Amino acid sequence: MSTSLSFTQAAFLQSAPTLNACPTDSGSEVAFAGRSNAGKSSAINALTRQGKLARISKTPGRTQLINLFSLTEDKRLVDLPGYGYAKVPKAMKARWDQNLAEYLQGRQSLKGLILLMDIRHPLREYDWQMLAWSAECGMPVHVLLTKADKLKKGPAKSTLLQVRKILHEEGLDELTSVQMFSALKRSGIEELESVLCQWLAGPSN
Repeated sequence: MSTSLSFTQAAFLQSAPTLNACPTDSGSEVAFAGRSNAGKSSAINALTRQGKLARISKTPGRTQLINLFSLTEDKRLVDLPGYGYAKVPKAMKARWDQNLAEYLQGRQSLKGLILLMDIRHPLREYDWQMLAWSAECGMPVHVLLTKADKLKKGPAKSTLLQVRKILHEEGLDELTSVQMFSALKRSGIEELESVLCQWLAGPSN
């Protein structure tokens, strides 16, 4: 696939403990979000063809830092902390939820959200919250149904169609696309690249 973006050139930029500590809100970036066990780090490593670019924790939910990776001088990938497993106080979780909502709705350089879901457990409660926040501000979302290798082709395809059907019924299909993905089998990478290139190719802020 011909593209002006080379994801293999991705490099670690910085880790930020809060959204306020992220780089200046300029250029273009795409954020990756999902439950702690959805395979975010594995997907980023498969996309960039770098086995250790994004660290994979053996304990889901342990990493609470925002990790940023540069593609070019003004284009970035953002790995948001996983949700669903982290054992943190309710007040801290509420504060993070508020920060995350503000980031999705107010970050001018954010061009889209890659929302990862284990294909065996799609559309959980927090996934819907992410979709709702994104819909409120007209943010495009591309859903990665990860770990597609865990299901046979028939059930995997059925889940893909079912997720698309539900999003259509909820009126979310205009800004939301869905694909199957397997970091282990390296399947779905080109489709993901195509979406990222489309989003990041637009005018930078």
